[in-house]
Amino acid sequence: NEILEETDAEIVVSSDWKRWASVDEMGEYYESQGIKKKPIAFTKNLGECDVPENFIWSRQWDLEQSRSLEIKQYLQDHPEITHWVAVDDLNMSVDYLSQHFAAKDPEDNEKPGLTNFVHTPQSNEGIKQSGIKEKILKHLL
Repeated sequence: NEILEETDAEIVVSSDWKRWASVDEMGEYYESQGIKKKPIAFTKNLGECDVPENFIWSRQWDLEQSRSLEIKQYLQDHPEITHWVAVDDLNMSVDYLSQHFAAKDPEDNEKPGLTNFVHTPQSNEGIKQSGIKEKILKHLL
């Protein structure tokens, strides 16, 4: 709530919850948890995304890759978004995922992962972990 108040950010959900709930149902859940803003949208599912032709898939990193592509698609579909951050306990950062992949074409600048990403390694604590709020605000302000 403090982050939402400071930034007036909107929430777009990319988690698997989008497969089992509507945006309205998700909003009701957020509200029941004391979150002051409801999500405005879900990211598309991977099958609806434009996956780069030379994208290298890995079974080991399938969930991180899929989720980061869904987020990139949302950003591509909404060019008006200039400040954003993805927050997850899955590590979808460019730095992390790029360690595991080499582009098929050395000239290719498309790296797996997200640039504006904050990792919350302790999934049971989420954004309440020490230092996470500040990292999120760095991307949004």
